[in-house]
Amino acid sequence: MPTLTRAEAVERASLVDVEDYHIDLDLTGSGDTFRSRTVVRFRARAGAATFLEFEPVEVASMTLNGAPVDPAAATGARLELTGLAEENTLVVDALMRYSNDGEGLHRYLDPADGNTYLYQHLFINNGGRVLPSFDQPDLKAVFRVSVTAPEEWLVATNGALVSRDGGRWEFAPTERISTYLASLIAGPYHAVTSEHDGIPLALYARAALAEHLDAQAPEIFELTRQSLDRFHEMFRIRYPFGHYQQAFAPEFNFGAMEYPGIVVFRDELIPRSAVTETDRERRANIIAHEMAHMWFGDLVTMAWWDDLWLNESFAEFLGSRVTAEATRFSDAWTTFAMQRKAWGLRADQRPSTHPVAPSEVDDTGQALLNFDGISYAKGAAVLKQLVAWLGDDAFLTGLNAHFEAHAYGNATLADLLGALSRASGRDLSGWAEVWLRRAGVNTLRAEITRDGAAYAEVAVVQTAPEEHPTLRPHRIGVGLYDRVPDGGVVLRERLDVEVEASGRTVLTGLAGKPVADLLLLNEGDLTYAKIRLDDDSAAAVPLLLPHLADPLARAVIWAATLDAVVDGERPVAELATLVLAALPVETEAAVVEDVLRATRGLVDRYAGPESRPAVLELLAQAADRLLAVTGPGDPRQLVAARGLINTTVDTARLRGWLAGEGVPDGLAVDADLRWLILARLAVLGEADAAEIEAELARDRSATGQQWAAVCRAARPDAAAKEAAWTAIVGDATLSNRLAERTAAGFWQPEQVDLLEPYVKRYFADMPEMMRIRGGMSAEHIATMAYPSVAVSTATRQLAADLLATPGLDQILHRVVQDFDDDMRRALAVRD
Repeated sequence: MPTLTRAEAVERASLVDVEDYHIDLDLTGSGDTFRSRTVVRFRARAGAATFLEFEPVEVASMTLNGAPVDPAAATGARLELTGLAEENTLVVDALMRYSNDGEGLHRYLDPADGNTYLYQHLFINNGGRVLPSFDQPDLKAVFRVSVTAPEEWLVATNGALVSRDGGRWEFAPTERISTYLASLIAGPYHAVTSEHDGIPLALYARAALAEHLDAQAPEIFELTRQSLDRFHEMFRIRYPFGHYQQAFAPEFNFGAMEYPGIVVFRDELIPRSAVTETDRERRANIIAHEMAHMWFGDLVTMAWWDDLWLNESFAEFLGSRVTAEATRFSDAWTTFAMQRKAWGLRADQRPSTHPVAPSEVDDTGQALLNFDGISYAKGAAVLKQLVAWLGDDAFLTGLNAHFEAHAYGNATLADLLGALSRASGRDLSGWAEVWLRRAGVNTLRAEITRDGAAYAEVAVVQTAPEEHPTLRPHRIGVGLYDRVPDGGVVLRERLDVEVEASGRTVLTGLAGKPVADLLLLNEGDLTYAKIRLDDDSAAAVPLLLPHLADPLARAVIWAATLDAVVDGERPVAELATLVLAALPVETEAAVVEDVLRATRGLVDRYAGPESRPAVLELLAQAADRLLAVTGPGDPRQLVAARGLINTTVDTARLRGWLAGEGVPDGLAVDADLRWLILARLAVLGEADAAEIEAELARDRSATGQQWAAVCRAARPDAAAKEAAWTAIVGDATLSNRLAERTAAGFWQPEQVDLLEPYVKRYFADMPEMMRIRGGMSAEHIATMAYPSVAVSTATRQLAADLLATPGLDQILHRVVQDFDDDMRRALAVRD
């Protein structure tokens, strides 16, 4: 991915105003290139010089205002232009290359039926891989697209279809949008259409997924309608981009992307096997998240990537809010507390932490790094805290004023804060300084002094890490929970508390009241902070947690417990014991899933080789106990089965399930569960290459191909590891998803001795991998291929040596720096 600096973007924006692009693509060729003819009309300062992003394979012709442009002007991923007029027309006819890394115009060959599928993803700074473009968010333009494709193909873009004649497709001009938001899909996609409130709706997926899309379309359309209605209740400007299409594309790098008029999702969101309620809720949340972007990001777009939070924090917040308020997934905030917020907390404690709204993002490379748990989850949690402080009416009034002032244009942090301040009558500059402009997370602890069975004093003590010492005002709930004679637990009292930034806030209302069995800070999960239970409350958790009725309160407790283990304040074995005691009676599938996932990750890193098998067995027992009390239709059953498969060493039982023996009533051992079992058997050395190939012969689908890559890489066999590693680091022909899945299967805690030589090879080989791939695909691979299970000081030294290398790719630098910090924590716990 080429890099654009902020200084270059500011200068270019001062010279250029783009009117429109007319892109005419010919996708009928059989090679690895396609024809792109683009007409760009733009105004400029007379006599000025500027550039467009452009990465052609071959230029057929170029003219500027009718005069030929030397093809040599297109070098180094840029097209340099000089002698501009006030009104300019650039016409370029070129061959461009398809990609296999999820960026540019990605081409995919479906192994199930041999069909070819395309999607366009110009995210951040990849516009030049399809057309010559002024590729920065504040140079918005109208896009008009024409496509010539094979006659049997379907083509869809941001704009509405005007006409089709055989394989020739003409689309209407769009509203003014940023270059990175221009998209299309092309191929023999299967379509399902509908309409709601005057808005045409459409769903697209590969032909191989047609039956699954047809079956799931009613649910997806229902979620879409519910979300549209809720956004129309909140926002005075209705959905502004005509039709609302949702395409499910193969090998998509993100979960989804908010292209106006044609949202694109990864097609794993059209599952072909049984899924959990958590999986369904996750899809609902993504649908609402991307729809929120139609206002935050598409209608009003950040001026530069330092205001990424105006896109992602708001979409993350509104995704959970609308899912909870408008769909059947009313406990979406519980999932947010367990899963998404934990992502933000971990990112905020790593060396790469940054403010939610950094004051400077120097270039597009740095911008890519900020698509993380801070810009998404922390920002969303901070907005939840802001709403608790301002009130919902003032918050929504400010948002609507913001949309009306900047519709189809660009805006900044200052613009939004001004609208919210005017709506609420509060000066938000101080709030923004501590919550948005400064990195780091606070910890809130209860400090309790007793007078017999009553409270003498209860104070909330706020601390901050030395490297990020900012204390903040927090509006929180404080819950007092008591056990009752029937064994249940009741919320005796809930206090609304303003925690002061001074560091210590006394809760005067609790003096003299009976001591509760559990005192829970951040009841209702209103703020963004690490929560620590007092010693008496922590000791009572194993007895109280199974009987606590409120799922959000349970999520807050689980999250606090997991985070205490991450910080080395509680042993991982104690966590596993709590999981065994409380998880089998947990009613929320999302909580079960996340506790099992997070605990398994901590066991793999924090438990040493001697203790890991015993601790892992506790997790297997917890999953097995839950499986024993669930039955057909219970949303926890599949979660428990997956948890058991991932933790057990009982290969005979797994073999039995594959053969249809001993399978719990109601559990379908379908294609994906078969692959999960086979992957675990491969890790344990109980599935050879022939068995993997036999399973692939049963399942010649895209998903089967990806699972086979995981299984091959997971085998404890020297030749299999060598083949997998060669593919990960050196095979540029391998698609992004297959490379990622190979990396995902490679490192296994059970195989540390066999994998020891690859620890050094990671640090030696990754720089070259970043060179041949780059962008988000390279980041995913570098992350998944990191030797995180090789917990040792030697691994840390190798990381330090690589980090000291001059000119190290900044994406790789961040991956290594953050994983090394995780290993620092793991070593401290083991020691």
